[in-house]
Amino acid sequence: MRLTIITSITGVLVLVYILELLRRQQLREKYAAIWLVIGLVVAPLGFFPSILDSTARRLGIASGVSLVLFAGLILILLVSLHLSWEASRLEAETRSLAEEVALLRSHLVEHHGYPVRKQDTAASLAGDPEVYS
Repeated sequence: MRLTIITSITGVLVLVYILELLRRQQLREKYAAIWLVIGLVVAPLGFFPSILDSTARRLGIASGVSLVLFAGLILILLVSLHLSWEASRLEAETRSLAEEVALLRSHLVEHHGYPVRKQDTAASLAGDPEVYS
């Protein structure tokens, strides 16, 4: 009985925390939607643990705990895969933007007399990124 109450309260607190992160704009909507769906699926399981056991039996799994562990493992793998995809996409976008900035800087130097300092050319030869304001 105590575990049921703790699980239920934890599920509700996680949902409230996700909504607060959304309100403060610290979590983007596309990620919040995933976590809200997960929270809305998990929270009732704390209030009604018999749902978990009956679902596990229907799926041919020995216990509800095994189902939760398996679902958690799959969830972690999917989140890791998604974050790897996002990191790869952002890396490609960053590379593309850096190339575009280099081309624009080159154009400004050649056609508009954009000043070039010796340390700028040395840094660019060394592959050191430098931010210009």
